[in-house]
Amino acid sequence: MNIENRTVLITGGGSGIGFEVAKSLSALGNRVIITGRNEDKLLKASQALKNVTAIRCDVTKESDVISLAKRIKNEFSDLSVLMNNAGVAHVHNLHEGSDTFSIANEEIEINYLSVVRLTEHLLPVLKAQPTAAIINVTSIVVFAAGTVIPTYSASKAALHTYTQVLRSALTNTSVKVFELMPPLVNTDMAKDIGGETRGMPSSEVSSQLLTAIQNNVYEIHVGMTADLYKVFLSSPEQAFKVLNQVA
Repeated sequence: MNIENRTVLITGGGSGIGFEVAKSLSALGNRVIITGRNEDKLLKASQALKNVTAIRCDVTKESDVISLAKRIKNEFSDLSVLMNNAGVAHVHNLHEGSDTFSIANEEIEINYLSVVRLTEHLLPVLKAQPTAAIINVTSIVVFAAGTVIPTYSASKAALHTYTQVLRSALTNTSVKVFELMPPLVNTDMAKDIGGETRGMPSSEVSSQLLTAIQNNVYEIHVGMTADLYKVFLSSPEQAFKVLNQVA
């Protein structure tokens, strides 16, 4: 799929993977819209790039999503790429009374339910384009849950399933559905689990994403994810041990 000279919306575009993808796409002549909850971060990000518009939007709030969708329809009716990238992860242990329900509730709401709602609101715009794409960002943990991020793993597994079914549902439309499945990445969100020292650079994730889209690779196994997937195919149990370094 060609991904030049398009209008693109990236949630969670003020930093990390979202920012790097916005940077790459703006350099290719795309008009990029980035959203997030932190207006200062968004403005700073948009000012550092060309052809980027910042719109504050909390994707967990229905009123914000409705407002965003209305603005897209009015001002960016040629939107042809939606990247659902906003996410949150918490390190916690299921057996230590760490307020698991509240943590899981937040992660499911941001990582999964918000994607379903925003996609539903913007799908009519995307389907009106000759070619369009939805890019959902999941994770390596859809193949083997991370024990230190248990409910995050569950939320991404839900998004993975939704993405597969959405791809099937949109087979006979103009909308292609991609799934970006990165490993540990050097982002602020991943600091608590070693992202700063062991994480893959966000710029490399962005580079591999764009290459995959241009070649119509729909499940994008970035970095270590590709290796773990091979293990998963032969033994899900062994993949779990490899990811969590269990003897």
